[in-house]
Amino acid sequence: MPSRSRPAKRATKPRDDIVGPVDARQIPRYAGLGTFARLPQSSEVKNADIAILGVPFDAGTTYRPGARFGPQAIRQASRLLRPYDPALDTEPWSTQQVVDGGDVGANPFSIPEALAATERDIARLLAAGTRVVTLGGDHTITLGALRAVHRRFGPVSLVHFDAHLDTWDTYFGASITHGSFLRRAAEEGLFLDSASTHVGIRGPLYGRRDLVEDAELGFRIVHCVELDEIGVSGAVERIRSRTGAHPLYLSIDIDVLDPAHAPGTGTPEVGGLSTRELLALVEGLSGLNVVGADVVEVAPSYDHAEITSLAAATVVYKVLSLLAVSKPAKASGGRRNPG
Repeated sequence: MPSRSRPAKRATKPRDDIVGPVDARQIPRYAGLGTFARLPQSSEVKNADIAILGVPFDAGTTYRPGARFGPQAIRQASRLLRPYDPALDTEPWSTQQVVDGGDVGANPFSIPEALAATERDIARLLAAGTRVVTLGGDHTITLGALRAVHRRFGPVSLVHFDAHLDTWDTYFGASITHGSFLRRAAEEGLFLDSASTHVGIRGPLYGRRDLVEDAELGFRIVHCVELDEIGVSGAVERIRSRTGAHPLYLSIDIDVLDPAHAPGTGTPEVGGLSTRELLALVEGLSGLNVVGADVVEVAPSYDHAEITSLAAATVVYKVLSLLAVSKPAKASGGRRNPG
């Protein structure tokens, strides 16, 4: 695992054929395109290695709505990002072609249709050899992303950063929400039950059975309070040992952060990670076989001074750095079991 103070040796060198973002030393950060980090749009590049894809959707939310405006807010906050990541000693958009793929046309009135559109658009990009980092939207959208990733790579190891389990069964009779999508993903066989982990779980539950049923679906948990004892390095070791060499999907709910660090989210839960801890945890996954990721649940109407959006944009940047130093998995031709 690379040290935050001693970067790992750079795995790749900048490429001459890359179309990069606007130079902030030439055009001020508050000017220019509103794409993620002012990167080129997908229409401006023939072949992209990575696409940033927004899913402005929040019909699966059970408490405070507003995550439909998350992609726009994350893009705005990303204007501050710079080309070189010293922690991982890489230049995430000089060593791979990164584009902003725009937004999925997610039906705001139909969860099934929104998920189908998300799956379709991500699957199309993956089929072209482009890995995808998705901007939410509420956490429901991850089900569509996992379905697309499963079609390309088969079942993946899933590392789920969240305050909440998201493996409950139904809410008000609805089987697919941001709090139940992982149960549906388990039923469809979208992730490896022997290699998947929750990170940052905390707060009250509906009952003791919640943890029992979650374990029966295959998850193991790094509880937020455990970080006080094992630290970031101990948590990283547990995640890495469970993930192994499997293709890895990262799903990062911004509410894994304490509300002091991420007030702009739909279901805030006190006692969470600091932004520094989350960044260190993500950095600690360097070298694993990351095939896709999402950052979700940014609800800017509850934010202050872009605290949450800045955190989310920086986490996306860290994921891009991980992708720059990892090799994409080969497609397995896996098919989804409707379940």
